[in-house]
Amino acid sequence: MTQPLPGDVPLSLYVHVPWCLRKCPYCDFNSHELKGALPEQAYVEALLADVEADAPRIAGRSVQSIFIGGGTPSLFSGRSIACLLEGVAARLPLAEDVEITLEANPGAVDAKHFAAYREAGVNRLSIGVQSFSGEKLQALGRVHDAEQARAAFRVAREAGYGNINLDLMYGLPEQSPQQALEDLRQALDLEPEHLSWYQLTIEPNTLFHHQPPTVPDDDRLMEMQEAGLALLAGQGYAQYEVSAHAREGFRCRHNLNYWRFGDYLAAGAGAHGKLTEKEGVRRYWRARQPNAYMNSAGRAVAGERLLAADDLRLEFMMNALRLNDGVPMALFAERTGLAEAALSEPLARARDQGLLDDEAGWLRPTLRGRHFLNDLLGVFLDG
Repeated sequence: MTQPLPGDVPLSLYVHVPWCLRKCPYCDFNSHELKGALPEQAYVEALLADVEADAPRIAGRSVQSIFIGGGTPSLFSGRSIACLLEGVAARLPLAEDVEITLEANPGAVDAKHFAAYREAGVNRLSIGVQSFSGEKLQALGRVHDAEQARAAFRVAREAGYGNINLDLMYGLPEQSPQQALEDLRQALDLEPEHLSWYQLTIEPNTLFHHQPPTVPDDDRLMEMQEAGLALLAGQGYAQYEVSAHAREGFRCRHNLNYWRFGDYLAAGAGAHGKLTEKEGVRRYWRARQPNAYMNSAGRAVAGERLLAADDLRLEFMMNALRLNDGVPMALFAERTGLAEAALSEPLARARDQGLLDDEAGWLRPTLRGRHFLNDLLGVFLDG
């Protein structure tokens, strides 16, 4: 096993804001309903303490993208986001064309905030719409309605954003294929640059797991998926990942770095990071509870571990095989330090099952492999 060189691996920064107005019943992220005043200043100070503590670990590598997720980052004022980004830029080298994304909830949108975020350096917004049906939004526990979603998009455009993603779900409680397509049509009418269109899944440790709603069966889900993919492609949105669709030139660079097994620093309560170091590939994570996290600013690493060879192989595949185009075979050795021979047996089985393309020098799922991604990944898990 040859260790990859850290300087050859692209680097991003993930920032987690853990508060939201209401915990959605399907959400398994580290998010907490806001009770009382939002401790913006204290939290930004804690985030910057994380960044400062991590800076020596990246040896001058430049950050290609920043993603501020949550929770609901748009609860924070423009001034707080500006302080955060100014502080990050003072502590880390940033690429000249750094992509900076902020997630926004249409129910927590202020027009002045959007303009201030843009002035602070945010150049990409991701707006969590989920549905344009009032009935479905209520079932999902969302705090906004359809008109607020459309208004948030208009406000973002007026603030000068030319790179906007909309998050939209299908397979919602008691949703018909026609309703799912109507949601998608309404999203396309807004003409965003990027759409994240994904199926609702029932995750452990959520309210939906304990009180399961009635969701569409597999046949209806397949009908929704096939019709939706055709509609997206017909409107000029190319699918480049399982749930990601973009117009030309607007693929999400931050998420592409995840899927290509790049590195990322982690700041914020419950945030997870990955760094390629001399000893190997290390994963680390921050304290989950916001108060405990802020009280240990700069010392909030709750745990870390070096990835063993089996973990490296599986994690690389779990990311790379989500991409429609896959990745060059050589990237496996570059990012994991493992020899390509470590893949020979599972690759042969995946190709025999029609799940993986036969092209030499390339790791690319077939259409069947994309439809049965869990089966494809299972080949590498078994291996």
